[in-house]
Amino acid sequence: MYIPEKYRLEDPVLIREFLESNAFGLLVSNGEAAPLATHLPLEIEPGPGPMTLFGHFAKANPQWRQIKDGQQVLCIFQGAHSYVSSSWYEEEEVPTWNYIAAHVQGSFRFQDAAELRVSLGHLMDKYERDSERPVTMVGLSAKTLRQVRGIVGFTVTVDRVDVALKLSQGRELDHGRIMEELTRRGGLSAAVAAAMKRYLQP
Repeated sequence: MYIPEKYRLEDPVLIREFLESNAFGLLVSNGEAAPLATHLPLEIEPGPGPMTLFGHFAKANPQWRQIKDGQQVLCIFQGAHSYVSSSWYEEEEVPTWNYIAAHVQGSFRFQDAAELRVSLGHLMDKYERDSERPVTMVGLSAKTLRQVRGIVGFTVTVDRVDVALKLSQGRELDHGRIMEELTRRGGLSAAVAAAMKRYLQP
């Protein structure tokens, strides 16, 4: 991914935070005739050691059949993004787009059945923790667990992470007005304003 140096995020703690908060990603791999891609949760495995992502394909999805153990894949994560009007600047300039995005490259490996069950447990525990009656792998019936046969688990051992943090760097005198206008628009625009406060303000 092309990233001018002033937009590159290097802090490993902030990078991990971004990936964990925006874990619904896009896994891209080489196909026979064209690149293949699937939108799916890509979570960071807990514990020490190299960063590793885990996820799963529906068994009916043909993409996994064209990936081999050890093959390099690309995982793409998108954060908040928004149009930025140059009418918010003190001086005349062209409009732009603010965004946060990450490209993660790594080595793909299929999981065995036991690894897949552990990964599914981590996934459910993360997203069920705010539920009034959280669902867990341990609490599911044997009948329901048979549905796991319909998915294929995998891990991606991460070799490279590139994160673009394009949040109007170089226009610091305009940040106040930009954040005010983005907040007023709400939605993703407001999320960009919050990101500017989070990442750029001391």
